[in-house]
Order: sequence, then C-alpha cells, then structure tokens
Amino acid sequence: MNAINRHCIFVGAPVQVGASQPGCLMGPDALRTAGICEAIAALGYKVSDAGNVTFTPRDLPRHPNPAIHDLEAVSGWIEALAERAHEKAREGVPVFLGGDHSLSAGTIAGVARAARDEGRPLYVLWLDAHPDVHTLDTTSSGNLHGTPLAYLTGEAGFKDWYPPLEVAVDPSKVCLLGLRSVDRDESAKLIARHFTVHDMRSVDEHGIVSLVRNFAERAVADNGWLHISLDVDFLDPEVAPAVGTTVPGGATVREAHLIMELLHECGAVRSLDLVELNPFLDVRGRTAKLLVDLTSSLFGKTILDRKTRSY
Repeated sequence: MNAINRHCIFVGAPVQVGASQPGCLMGPDALRTAGICEAIAALGYKVSDAGNVTFTPRDLPRHPNPAIHDLEAVSGWIEALAERAHEKAREGVPVFLGGDHSLSAGTIAGVARAARDEGRPLYVLWLDAHPDVHTLDTTSSGNLHGTPLAYLTGEAGFKDWYPPLEVAVDPSKVCLLGLRSVDRDESAKLIARHFTVHDMRSVDEHGIVSLVRNFAERAVADNGWLHISLDVDFLDPEVAPAVGTTVPGGATVREAHLIMELLHECGAVRSLDLVELNPFLDVRGRTAKLLVDLTSSLFGKTILDRKTRSY
C-alpha cells in the first residue's frame, strides 16, 4: 500500500440545508468527539484533520419548483466541497464527515476529478435506504439531499442551478445497496440508466457477501477508484437512531461491519462519505460511535487476522 493510501484526511462538511430537520451540522464534531481521528491513527495510518469546509451561497434565480428550499446554499456547498475533495483526494484518502447527503454532490464531483487525473474510472457504492436520484424538477419535498446521484450522473435540469459538472459518474459504475424507500420516478430512472440496484430483499435473498464482493471485484478488475457513501439510514434505526429519515428494516451492525471488512480487503477504496448523522436525534452518542467503529473496519480493524483473498 502506497503512502497516499496510508494517509487518512478528515474533512468536515457541516451541511444541513439539504434536509428537512436541523441537526446535521453537528455531525462532524460528533464524529470527532467520538474519536474517529484517534481510532484510525491507532491502526497505523497517518491522520490529518483538515477542519470544516466553509461555503458562499451562489447567486441563483428562483427555481420554478416551489417546494425547493435553500438552493443557493446547497449549490454553494457543492462548489466548495468539490474543490476541497479534489485537493485532498490527491494527498491521501479523504473521509468527509457530514452533514446531510447533499454534500455528496460536491465530494463525489471532486473525487471524480481526482480519479480522472490518475486515469482511473470512478466506482461508487451508495449505502442508503434512498436512491437520491430526484432532479430539481421531480422532488416534491424540496429537500435537496434527495438529488445528488441524479446530478452526479448527468441528469438534465441541473445546469443553471448546481455548479457545472466537470466529470460525470457512469451510472453503470454505481451500486445502490440497502434500498427500502424509492419513489416511482426514481425507480424508473434506476432501471433506465442501468444502475446496479440491490434493495433489502436482494440482501435477504443473496446475502451481503456476494453483492458487495461482486461490485468490489468489478472495480478492482477495472483499476477503479472506489468511493463509499454511507448514509446513517442504511442502518436499521434500532441500532442507529441519529437520522431524520429513518426507515425500518435496515442493515444490522454485523452486516455493516462485514461490508466494511470486505471493502478493505478489496484494496480499491480511496474515499468515503459519512452522511446524515444528526446528533440531536442520537442516544448517548451511540450512532456516532458506531460510525467510528465501521470506519475502523473499513480501514482494516478486525477481531482476528485473516488471510487476504487473492485476486
């Protein structure tokens, strides 16, 4: 493993304007308080904390969809995060501490540019109860944390509102895992654009191992840069209550740790989002602590040493 892969850079993204409930702006500090920097340093990585990103709202005309709120702020966040992500992804493995899921429109846009700089395709594993492929025209809630994947994969309707997208993500290189709440418009789009989609029924039928391993092996075979975007609501709310979009029937603690261990073993992970942590809704910090533990598993922490699979 080279020096870049052994350098973990934490970047705070205190975004909450893309969601309906306040509290996500406290996410980065909650993760730091829960010891995320110390946990990764204990695994032998060089660790840097780049602090929190700041933004300037973009000057935009009013969007014709009256449900949309805070568009100027979200667009400003995307612009700022894309620049910081591009910068930090060239220095190490950035871990973006959120913050609602609208932040991924910026972080993934930035790491897509960094992957292109290395001549590598970007693969995205989207661990979420929701697909977040609404456009500005189709969102009925107006909550822009439901739009990042549509923007990142080049859907129409963002040109005059979100920052110009320098590198679009190929939908066929995006795997959505753990879906439990999908709107009709989103369902049609997922099928038409050839995303790899696994809802919780797929998980129950086929098991986590084969689904994650198959996608990871595709990324490895393609010399891909693998980005993980982990939404708290991917997890079952019984084990991770600190999220404003709870959907029953999510991943267990054991399943989530297994996913992270498998991803570490594949060796292709180069960036990570931790999103939708709302400490205001947490119970004695249990969700923040769980995210720290899962991040540790992604960076190689195990109960017992096991032989790495050969590819």
